[in-house]
Amino acid sequence: MAARLRAALVGDVVGMQRIINRFAERGEMLPRALHELYEYLRDFFVIEEDGEIAACAALHVNWANLAEVKSVAVAEQCQGKGYGRRVVEACIEDARRLGVAELFCLTYQPEFFRKLGFSEVDRNTLPRKVWSECVRCPKFSNCTEIAMTLRVLEDEAPAPADPLTALVAMPQRHG
Repeated sequence: MAARLRAALVGDVVGMQRIINRFAERGEMLPRALHELYEYLRDFFVIEEDGEIAACAALHVNWANLAEVKSVAVAEQCQGKGYGRRVVEACIEDARRLGVAELFCLTYQPEFFRKLGFSEVDRNTLPRKVWSECVRCPKFSNCTEIAMTLRVLEDEAPAPADPLTALVAMPQRHG
């Protein structure tokens, strides 16, 4: 049976977790709990081969013009088949379809992402919001992940105001 790229389904979550957490056990990515994978299921693409999940990646929209490519994992027995490239390319195309102008990733595999057009950036140039998951990481205080970005659209959608700023500016109701 040929490998098939598709959007993730509920029945894929256990297989996705198995692949992701195998790399997490080696300190190569963040572990993912089942509830987290179910909650963000619509962010994921998978490659299914012979009825098993062989690869996965997620596109998580952070703001109007910024999304993260994350949880990119390929089962060890399926590496070298181009599956990682295929799931990341699906994320890139999805970002374009959604109108997201720029992608970022935090990775220990910069060469893989460089081949897909990503460029290394200073992690401090990314908005603070992108670090929300990092506080769970055992390497948080001594992170060596590399931040990379990829511009996928030249024209950005107008970004709304930061919601926290908008809340502060709202008039207070007194009753």
